[in-house]
Amino acid sequence: MSDEHASINVDEFLPHPPAKVWRALTEPELMARWLMPNDFEPVVGHRFTFAAKPIPNVGFDGTIACQVTDVDKERLLRITWNGGGLDTTVTWRLVPEGRGTRLFIEHAGFDLDDPVDAHAFRGMGSGWRTDVLRRLRDVLAGLA
Repeated sequence: MSDEHASINVDEFLPHPPAKVWRALTEPELMARWLMPNDFEPVVGHRFTFAAKPIPNVGFDGTIACQVTDVDKERLLRITWNGGGLDTTVTWRLVPEGRGTRLFIEHAGFDLDDPVDAHAFRGMGSGWRTDVLRRLRDVLAGLA
């Protein structure tokens, strides 16, 4: 057994200014379009949930309990992510780059010695890099 925990890391350039990306990351209606339905508020300490699709055969009821742990407007958002056996954190960091934004996503805290965490790590790694980013790009393209 190892005490090491794995992270999913994404580094993506978005051709939109940080203020626009921040809106997509922090407005609940927009977040629901690219991630999941939620009752999010960008306030440190706020507890909220994501409503995911339940996966009964693995005992996941679809509820992801979260708490906002860090907010630095247009720069950083960090939340806890607890559901389906996971106890992890997700951090979005925005860095202005030219006329756009470099978005860094880190989903951290996966225990790869745990079968549930290892399975989630594999699935979510590709999910963050493909499906989630594609939907985020679509939401950003539709914003004025």
